[in-house]
Amino acid sequence: MEQKQSIQNLGDENVLKLLLKFSIPCVMGLLITAFYNIVDQIFIGNSELGYLGNAATGVSFPIICIANAFAWCIGDGAAAFLSICAGRGDKDSAHKCVGTCITLTTIISIVLTAVCLVWARPFMSAFGASSQTLDMAVEYFRIVVSFFPFYLLLNVTNSMIRADGSPTFAMIAMLTGAVINIALDPFFIFVFKWGIAGAAWATVIGQVLSFGVCIIYFTRPKNFKLTKRSFIPDKAIAKKTILIGGSTFITQISIVILSLVSNVVLAKYGATSIYGPDIPISVFSIQTKVYTVVCNIVVGIVLGGQPIFGYNYGAGNLDRVRQAYKLVLKATLVIGFVAVLIFELRPQIIINIFGSGNELYQEFAIRTFRIYLSLTMITGMVKTTSIFFQAIGKPKQAMLTSIVRDVLVFTPLAIILPAVFENLEAGSGVNGILFAAPISDLAALAVILGVTVPFFRKMRRQENELKK
Repeated sequence: MEQKQSIQNLGDENVLKLLLKFSIPCVMGLLITAFYNIVDQIFIGNSELGYLGNAATGVSFPIICIANAFAWCIGDGAAAFLSICAGRGDKDSAHKCVGTCITLTTIISIVLTAVCLVWARPFMSAFGASSQTLDMAVEYFRIVVSFFPFYLLLNVTNSMIRADGSPTFAMIAMLTGAVINIALDPFFIFVFKWGIAGAAWATVIGQVLSFGVCIIYFTRPKNFKLTKRSFIPDKAIAKKTILIGGSTFITQISIVILSLVSNVVLAKYGATSIYGPDIPISVFSIQTKVYTVVCNIVVGIVLGGQPIFGYNYGAGNLDRVRQAYKLVLKATLVIGFVAVLIFELRPQIIINIFGSGNELYQEFAIRTFRIYLSLTMITGMVKTTSIFFQAIGKPKQAMLTSIVRDVLVFTPLAIILPAVFENLEAGSGVNGILFAAPISDLAALAVILGVTVPFFRKMRRQENELKK
């Protein structure tokens, strides 16, 4: 009875109260996830490795994003599917979805691990590692990818736990690993003198422990019961889940493309500038992690609304769907606005957390934060819109809003603008990529408005028809 009441609350309880209940643990959980990437760089940047160490960890980021693309595609798709099942009262599909997704993730993670271990050095070289950072990058990368099965399953199961109505437990699971990671980093890097390998080991140990906590939850979930039959892949459910989560996959692959193009362009035009190839890549590695923190706050708020969107859309409560969307959008815009103020007025505060560097490093870092991240608040609208359409089972709209910024606009601009700048003034090409981001944000805003406004008008008409 308690479990049934928990589900019904999504359709009856005050929307703002529900959003706070789900979003706060989601935000905390995703911020903790960001710490897995950011804490290592803080300790590395302040060690003898310096900005070269940060550059070495930065080039492995695109591969980690590819792993996340699979995990979050399956996890977010499963979470949305579970919420819709709850709104329709379909418990049989729910347990099949959980088991199918766990089996599928296990297979994918093993394949990814094998491929990355074999091709570690070529991958790191292709993603921008210089002669100074290649050996460090390979050492860090091989340790991290060896534990991909735990990492991917952690992300998938954590999404399911949130969708099952237990966002606080999901947060605790992530917090456990983050605390271990933060505690081990200084010992492994400074005391044991393991260098960049120490940062990698601290990260993977934390991930394994977080996954262990998630497994404990599945012994007593709220709204489904797992059996051996659950883990036999159901093709129809797998297809539906992957289709719903497709926008997340595209978003993550877009980040990979963005990172690859950025690293190649930064290395090429950085070499002809006063900064050299390593300073721009190191700075971009840091801004990416900071940008990820902002994105994770935004995504945490939206994911808090995901079960509300999915349940009420499945139950036909369209007014609550619209109300939840408006609240989420307002919250994410505020977060983006505050972030932009910090990036424009006090970027040094953030930059110095990762190590001071020389004058050239500081100069390029400040310019990057003030130009490249100048329209970060639009990120909130992009993330909100994409996850919203994903949550209500509209994959086409979700995918369109996912790819427009990074793939359709940023990627070509990141190649064209540096070449234009370099032709105008030798050595300035590395600055061209900074302007690709705000232009892409404006283009994404136009597409988002073109998709959401007609959809909500149509939903309003459907709501009026239901009332009649």
